[in-house]
Amino acid sequence: MSGSLWLKPPAVGATPLPAIPRPRRERSSTRPDHAPPPTPEARPEGGPAGRTAPGAGETAPGGAPPPPPVPDPRGSRTAPPTGPPPPDGDGLAADPLDELTERLGELAAAAVHPDEIAAVLESDGMTDDHIRLTYGRADSFALAEDLYARVERHHPEPEPPSGRAWHSELAGCLLRGLVFALPGLAYVLAAPLLAGEQGRFGLPAGTVPLLAGAVTGWVWNQALSHRAHTWLGLGDRPAAARTLLVGAPAGAAVGTAVALAAAAPTETAATVFAAGQSLYLAAATVLLVLGRERALLCALLPLSGAAPALHWDLPALLRVGLLLAPLTASVVLAGLVLRPGLHRGAGGRGGPPRSASLPYGLFGLGSGLLVLRAGTGDTLVSGVGAVIALTLSMGPAEWLLHRFRGQGLSRLRTLTTAREFRRAITGTLVLCLGGYLTVLLALALAAALAWPGASWPTLPRLITLLLIGAVLWLGLLLQAFGAVLSAATTCLVAVGAQAVQPAAGPAAAAGAATVLAVLTCALLVRPTAHRH
Repeated sequence: MSGSLWLKPPAVGATPLPAIPRPRRERSSTRPDHAPPPTPEARPEGGPAGRTAPGAGETAPGGAPPPPPVPDPRGSRTAPPTGPPPPDGDGLAADPLDELTERLGELAAAAVHPDEIAAVLESDGMTDDHIRLTYGRADSFALAEDLYARVERHHPEPEPPSGRAWHSELAGCLLRGLVFALPGLAYVLAAPLLAGEQGRFGLPAGTVPLLAGAVTGWVWNQALSHRAHTWLGLGDRPAAARTLLVGAPAGAAVGTAVALAAAAPTETAATVFAAGQSLYLAAATVLLVLGRERALLCALLPLSGAAPALHWDLPALLRVGLLLAPLTASVVLAGLVLRPGLHRGAGGRGGPPRSASLPYGLFGLGSGLLVLRAGTGDTLVSGVGAVIALTLSMGPAEWLLHRFRGQGLSRLRTLTTAREFRRAITGTLVLCLGGYLTVLLALALAAALAWPGASWPTLPRLITLLLIGAVLWLGLLLQAFGAVLSAATTCLVAVGAQAVQPAAGPAAAAGAATVLAVLTCALLVRPTAHRH
């Protein structure tokens, strides 16, 4: 079948008008208002009313209904109305684009390009045919450009971070600082057990294997923590647990092997203690990475029994029990939180390359050697006070790193020029670094007062300690922003300079602090460094 059904020819002899109707004497009330009145030419002078075809509202003689309308030969049932559309209140037809502008006003105001609006229109199901018939525009892009031009730009401001976040982070960071410092009491408990003949390099007996195992554990666990945190950042906690399940025992074994290789034949007790130290470092890494700081703190509570050992001599059996209790508890807790890593397939995808974690291990080596240099050099009471102050300060240091990052994001939201951002972020850097050094100084003085037999530190020693603290904090800051290789290289160069010339320790620390400060100012004052 082809052609329209309305194109059938009429029957022969048929006429759409069954009879010539008589004219109505009154005007039909149903005639459209816009229909023109009959002209004089339509009605002859002196004759009867003009005999016209029946219009709207007329009836045929005898009350017969009017005939149906003549089909439109173009294919439509009835001819479209020829009159204008009904006007609105001001006499003009309503533009459908006004209603669309009102409906999409907020979205169009926040758009930075008309293509954003075009994408919304297309996702809403508006085709080009619909747009041409309804809005009189060629396509969605033309309609989007009209909407973009009609609406004033208004980009909503992001919500500022809650002020309470810093207080909650401060509590967590202080908790971590306490967890970092408590294991130092184990050395107080074990000191009489490790006593012996004079050790090598002018150090007490057993110091060399202890330091070798500790440095190895710092390097290994720093790299392991980075890899596990990378899995956590990808949202794959079972893969992070699997990484720690494999890496933590391996790190404990490597630390024990290094301590055993560095020990003298007469340092058996120190080697055993170094093995326990390596095992604890592995368990603590697991708990800290997986966010179990409170559990680790509970495991370390037996070490509080070392406080009486500062003034009185405790039985050897009690000392051993106070050492084994926190070690056993931390290992058990670490094993419990690693259960997700035991499931098959917990390793997930291939993950980041292992070489990406190597710079973090090197930074752990450089920073660890700087701390040990402060502890074994000519500083506060053989360095004990310096090590305690640096260890306790890691909690406030971590909080100040969070604070610097938060202030950088806030400046990105509020400032409009790169120059203003540089000035603001430089001021924030000075305040955060100054705050950390103030905390470190207070901890050093408190350690000198609390430690039995400690002498008051001299000004040169305090300056050296503050320089080392500046190196550590700036290195951690660069590490947090991805420039870990520069921080690691600077720390290792400073350690190498101190090893070659021990008297150049303060100068090496000052040089490292200066280099890291320049790198920090060059890298972190740019707005692009804070957009990830």
